[in-house]
Amino acid sequence: MARMKEKYLTEIVPKLAEELGRPNAHSLPKIEKIVVSMGVGQAVQDQKALDEALGYLTQITGQKPSVRRARRSIAQFKLREGMRIGGAVTLRKERMYEFLDRLITLVLPRVRDFRGVSHKAFDGRGNYSLGLSEQVVFLEVDADNVKNIQGMNIAIVTTADSDDEARLLLKEFGMPFKDPSKSR
Repeated sequence: MARMKEKYLTEIVPKLAEELGRPNAHSLPKIEKIVVSMGVGQAVQDQKALDEALGYLTQITGQKPSVRRARRSIAQFKLREGMRIGGAVTLRKERMYEFLDRLITLVLPRVRDFRGVSHKAFDGRGNYSLGLSEQVVFLEVDADNVKNIQGMNIAIVTTADSDDEARLLLKEFGMPFKDPSKSR
């Protein structure tokens, strides 16, 4: 069993039940899935950059990404409808917990000038999104062989009804939020 899943079942569920006042474990918020996506702007001129980025996405998540295509043509960007421009991976169950564990304990502390993630990046329905500016913060990626630095978006989808419940859930998992009193 993944370490984060075990932590959720043994430590977080009882704590959330006490804090939210709900004894039923099925009514408590939990993480449903994590979506990791990369949009590769260079893919318009160079499809090899997209293939490289998808390779890194595979290394990072341990799962083959699905290719995302352009929905419409945009002449200013030389983009045609149907062109391959990115990739995404949806992680669930064990892989999701393993990725979350690596993200919180290994990756985020390696980000340059890291002072915590924003406590405001919730969407109003209990889902949290964050962006990383480079893929080399992941230990799976060999920084010496990277030709193109590529950012990524990570969306953590929860079953929480509100942002406050989701914030409480992620804080219990160990998500390093910035102190809201110190933010400008």
